[in-house]
Amino acid sequence: MGNRLKRRLILLAMMSMGLLVLAVAPRPAQPAIPARPVQQSGGPLDGHIILVDAGHGGSDGGARAKDSGTWEKDINLQTALALQSALAQSGAQVLMTRESDMEYDRNKRADLTARLDIARQGGADLLISVHMNEYRSRKEAGPQVFYRKNQEQSRLLAGAIQAAMIRILQPAKKRAAMAGDYFMLSLDIPSVLVECGFLSNSNEEALLLTEDYRQKVAQAVTEGVIEYISLTDGGQTAVSMP
Repeated sequence: MGNRLKRRLILLAMMSMGLLVLAVAPRPAQPAIPARPVQQSGGPLDGHIILVDAGHGGSDGGARAKDSGTWEKDINLQTALALQSALAQSGAQVLMTRESDMEYDRNKRADLTARLDIARQGGADLLISVHMNEYRSRKEAGPQVFYRKNQEQSRLLAGAIQAAMIRILQPAKKRAAMAGDYFMLSLDIPSVLVECGFLSNSNEEALLLTEDYRQKVAQAVTEGVIEYISLTDGGQTAVSMP
């Protein structure tokens, strides 16, 4: 047998062994897909499509908690996911701008525009953007809801959510909903930006880092939305979550 033929046979044998290894090698584990909250038909928010925006994300960390060093983007996401579940349990169809640590564009305006496009394309009739506040004085505290100036329905939604947050969270400082100039509030649908508390305040930071408190925040926002819907749909009383 010639040397050239031997080399060919050896090469073919090596290629066959390589293909065999590839065939039997286990595939890498795929990341688990988180279960989506079950939308409850017949709930007080049945028929409504709500966009929930977890503010910041990716290279944009937002504010940073003074004591723990936790980035706002991470607390926003966990709070937004809790809100997604609470709204779905009340019958809403919930659209999310993000469900992981990501951004659509490093350019802030382009990133926010992409988030608003999700609301447009999904036919959302309400928008809630979740954020955390901070201030140079560590004494400032309390959640606060912002709405677009001269948009009456957004003002009513913000007032209902603000009242529910005060009632359920019992913050040290009871703030009022206010008009604010935020690009995320530029759609012609009722839209609010919810500052859930101050990461510059040690007590509120500690609360916001717990799942129980974030669940209470989600409950409060959801009850505020239900109150708003009950009023605008002609209802007389708010509907409380179970």
